[in-house]
Amino acid sequence: MIYYGCDIPENLYYHAEYDCWVRFDGPDTATMGMTDLAQTLAGKLLFVRFKEPGRVIKAGRIAASIESGKWIGPFKLPFDAELLETNEAGFGQDSAIANRDPYGAGWLVRVRLLDPTAARAALLSGEAATAFMQEKIERQNIRCFRCAD
Repeated sequence: MIYYGCDIPENLYYHAEYDCWVRFDGPDTATMGMTDLAQTLAGKLLFVRFKEPGRVIKAGRIAASIESGKWIGPFKLPFDAELLETNEAGFGQDSAIANRDPYGAGWLVRVRLLDPTAARAALLSGEAATAFMQEKIERQNIRCFRCAD
């Protein structure tokens, strides 16, 4: 669904506070990234510094640090997980890859969920996610855009 230019894929899960999306790839694995709203608010990304794969990261802790021309901030995990893989190679080739394709090539990390049931419980999906994102877009007067070269 597109709302004020913001892409809100209905097949993903979202964490309200951390502006991240989650795609469950298996019963205990997931791919994650920043939402279209997050990449818009950050502006053109300049650099992403990732934690090393193999680390266990607790809920609320940082998996990556993101820098843009107007913002520096953390990419936090909303649940306990082991970091399996990062998209360091993709961001090394194109630092703005998440600005162009936040839900595809611009993914940030792949994780193994330490408690899959708790992980899903921490997220919004379906109509609840869409309604939350629409309200946030309206409240903050966000109009999403994609960075161009």
